[in-house]
Amino acid sequence: MNKRTLLLLSWLLGASWSQPLEGTRPLTQQGDLAMRMVEGIDRYLMKRLEASPEPATPSRDRLREILGVVDARVPFESPALDVTVAREGRVASTPLYDVLAVRWPVLEGVDAEGLLLRPRGPARAQVVALPDADWTPEMLAGLAPGVPAESQFARRLAENGILVLVPALIDRSDTFSGNPAVRFTNQPHREYVYRMAYEMGRHIIGYEIQKVLAAADWFQKSNPRLPVGVFGYGEGGLLALHAAAVDERIQAAVVSGYFGPRHEIWREPIYRNIWGQLNGYRDADIAGLIAPRALIVEASPHPAVAGPPRERDGRRGAAPGRITTPPIEAVRAEVARSARPLKLIEGGPGSEAALAALLQALKVVGQPRPTGVAPKDLRADFDPARRQQRQFRQLVDYTQVLVRRSDTARRRFWSEADVSSVARLEQTAEPYRRHLWEEILGRLPAASEPLEPQTRRIYDTPAFTGYEVMLPVWPDVFAYGILLVPKNLKPGERRPVVVCQHGLEGRPQHLIDPPDERTERVYLRFAAALAERGFITFAPQNPYIGGERFRVLLRKANPLKLSLFSFVLGQHERTLDWLGSLPFVDPQRIGFYGLSYGGKTAMRVPSLLGKYALSICSADFNEWIWKITSVEEPFSYMFTHEYDMLEFNLGNTFNYAEMAQLIAPRPFMVERGHKDGVGIDEWVSYEFAKVRRFYAYLGIPERTTIEYFNGPHSIHGVGTYEFLEKHLKWPQ
Repeated sequence: MNKRTLLLLSWLLGASWSQPLEGTRPLTQQGDLAMRMVEGIDRYLMKRLEASPEPATPSRDRLREILGVVDARVPFESPALDVTVAREGRVASTPLYDVLAVRWPVLEGVDAEGLLLRPRGPARAQVVALPDADWTPEMLAGLAPGVPAESQFARRLAENGILVLVPALIDRSDTFSGNPAVRFTNQPHREYVYRMAYEMGRHIIGYEIQKVLAAADWFQKSNPRLPVGVFGYGEGGLLALHAAAVDERIQAAVVSGYFGPRHEIWREPIYRNIWGQLNGYRDADIAGLIAPRALIVEASPHPAVAGPPRERDGRRGAAPGRITTPPIEAVRAEVARSARPLKLIEGGPGSEAALAALLQALKVVGQPRPTGVAPKDLRADFDPARRQQRQFRQLVDYTQVLVRRSDTARRRFWSEADVSSVARLEQTAEPYRRHLWEEILGRLPAASEPLEPQTRRIYDTPAFTGYEVMLPVWPDVFAYGILLVPKNLKPGERRPVVVCQHGLEGRPQHLIDPPDERTERVYLRFAAALAERGFITFAPQNPYIGGERFRVLLRKANPLKLSLFSFVLGQHERTLDWLGSLPFVDPQRIGFYGLSYGGKTAMRVPSLLGKYALSICSADFNEWIWKITSVEEPFSYMFTHEYDMLEFNLGNTFNYAEMAQLIAPRPFMVERGHKDGVGIDEWVSYEFAKVRRFYAYLGIPERTTIEYFNGPHSIHGVGTYEFLEKHLKWPQ
């Protein structure tokens, strides 16, 4: 056989092998389609991020909600002196003012700590001075090195007769970020608090705003006739902007080293991530909530943050993120976008012009005094690290109390649901389904692209034929997966489908033809095994692949009030529409079976997409809120890099039992290996007991079950296969 004949035969075999499924167009795209999917989602998000902002009418109440400023503050008479037997509360004295070490109550078990700069004469106004996170109050008051004298605006305000409170902020070091009984991380203190707080509908930003507002509570009570202002730099500038927006008692604010466009917020540290921020809560929009009160924007250099603390000695797990100074043109453009005129000062931080503008806004007459002699700290033994540890620990402990109370909070949230019967559940569950989709996961519009599937044959075994499938969803975004069709289908027969979902960094091929022994042990070829048992199977590609390449999608999505599951839901909707249209598929018998991250999908997607007839969660079901927020267990996501697991306010609204309640009355099963390190049987059993109870309340306890097996994080494929055969009625 000559070379030309060999080439022709090779071409003919290739053309036959890649034939499309009947009724579809040929799939001709080559390369790594999984990563092309991730890249397409990225392009979609970047277009949304870079689009010109729509005119916004932000709500003060909604801003409080997304910042987590939702808890009642503790009433108090006045700040207490921070004294010991060996040390009095007075820190320093000058001819113009005294400096006192103080603390004041904020939330249950949470105090603010810092300095009070009290004028010797009658105060002319009252200001909360907010340093950057890595500046101590002492630096801002001139008591410690680190901040140039011209930027010590707390001291400058006191020299001008202003009563000044300077709270200590949680800093960006990682000294206390972890648990000595488990391990430490390199997450900045702000990120460590953010992670657990975000899941509970709170935020490190919101906690520190509460400290500012508690100071305003005292100002208003003790000197109700004196105006109140805030002046912040860096992280303090962020707090000043948002505090003035949520509390109308603040009559003037200076925001230094923070104000600007937010379309690249995803590049900043994750502790600045605010759910839905770009949907009407950009800096200029927030400025509109402050108007007509005074807002002074000082376009000074931002704190330079290159990233989290370096990994070392086993400390790791931090999310990437940096802070840089935006071009002045970008700051001017954001100022110009405000509905009300803002005063823009270029210079600083803490410039003479910004100080004068604030004093004028607070109706303090006269030009600012020149900088005087720096105060001297009288405390010989003061260590700001001890105060930092107290402040950090209080916020961790407060959030952990919220976690412990979350079961009660969810019961309150679900009080309008009625599980007395299937009919009553279906009548009352819809608002909860809508809340999960729109407020927790983020909802995208319905698919906008025509349903024009592209396929090509890639498997041909004695039991089944396999096709790669690509389905357009939105511009740049497609669904992709592998369809296995049993060869013993009879003419006109419609069979059930099992959608088989891979886990983290997985691919559809891993469920059919594993590339190595480890992958085979994890997945047991379950998409192929079910096809060999006569089921049609479809293995979708989900976008959690590519390490940081997919995790950064979450960073880009969250400010738009979206998540990875916003896209996964749209892809599965499109997939279900297509599967249901196939002549050999029974659209009433499409089940879902997912492992690990696919089990996470099994909880969220079938609870919202009613076309799934049942769901099986393997190697993921858990007391999920504890799994996210625990600071006691080594398998908690508090100690790992997987920041993509965070979902704002999930803890007060949905755990896995509540998601299963949205799957009901459809059958639901859990597959759990005793040796699976994602959790422990006690947690899994505790959460599943709630599922079993409400299925019993509905009178359908036989529709839910859990199978334990003596194995690891893997498919077991025994009880689950029986469950599929029973509830999808196959074989008939």
